[in-house]
Amino acid sequence: MSMIKISTEQRRSKLRNLLKEKSLVRAMETVNGLEGIIAENVRAYSENGSAKEFDALWFSGLCHAAFKGKPDNEFVDMSEKIAAINDIFSVTSKPIIVDMDTGGPSEHFCRYAAALERLGVSAAVIEDKTGLKRNSLYGDKSLHSMENADVFADKLRCAKASLCTEDFMIFARLESLIAGESCGEAMSRAEKYIEAGADGIVIHSASSDGADIFEFAKLFKAEFSHVPLVFIPTAYNGFTDTELNDRGADMVIYANQLMRSAYLAMKKTAESILAEGRSKYADENYCVPVKTILELIDTNNQ
Repeated sequence: MSMIKISTEQRRSKLRNLLKEKSLVRAMETVNGLEGIIAENVRAYSENGSAKEFDALWFSGLCHAAFKGKPDNEFVDMSEKIAAINDIFSVTSKPIIVDMDTGGPSEHFCRYAAALERLGVSAAVIEDKTGLKRNSLYGDKSLHSMENADVFADKLRCAKASLCTEDFMIFARLESLIAGESCGEAMSRAEKYIEAGADGIVIHSASSDGADIFEFAKLFKAEFSHVPLVFIPTAYNGFTDTELNDRGADMVIYANQLMRSAYLAMKKTAESILAEGRSKYADENYCVPVKTILELIDTNNQ
């Protein structure tokens, strides 16, 4: 691996170009430099030798907060996110999509969007809920309060007007299915958001069978075939990316798997060291050699 060389403009424009060129864009959770190195360089090879890789990076609000030991309720401020994004940019070349939760007040989000654009971020995602942020996968629909669709549309218009380029994208994340609204109500919101300038729609669901997502996608693609549709299959994880693409997804985001697997591995390692009174078993079963990490970081920054 060699040092990353990519300009701000080149990185920012990458996602829009990928969505034009590819039938499916795959994005992987990335909230720190080490995750960035993994997402940038990991490859999967098929039997015929062809390689598959992630196309983009997803800066998850949940994961960034979790690695800081903080709640996923918009407590982490923008300066902390920008510092983390800069760490990621130093070791990656792939475009990054930033989870901005609700975006905060409209006046704040307009400035946030402009700041991310200057930084070289390719897209921001904001969700149409209001009040104290609660993660969408809590399960209790009563915890989620939907923002008035016209108010949210105005927030999108304000943010789009604050931008300097056509490259930076703003995706509207529909929380209708999370909050118990129907696919029809979700479509009504999607129409308003697209009219307000949303560059794409993220449809989210906590359902494990994906039925509501697929029903929405069928309605959406019949009316907005030209608008990118994004799935986040955390709950309905039994479907392959190819199957999701066949059901209407233009982008699939794997939003939190690296963080969740890291927690499990770290917990097992800590328990093993405590139980054994030494690290030998953990080193042999749960850990890569220290040299592997040293070489990984050194070669990625040469």
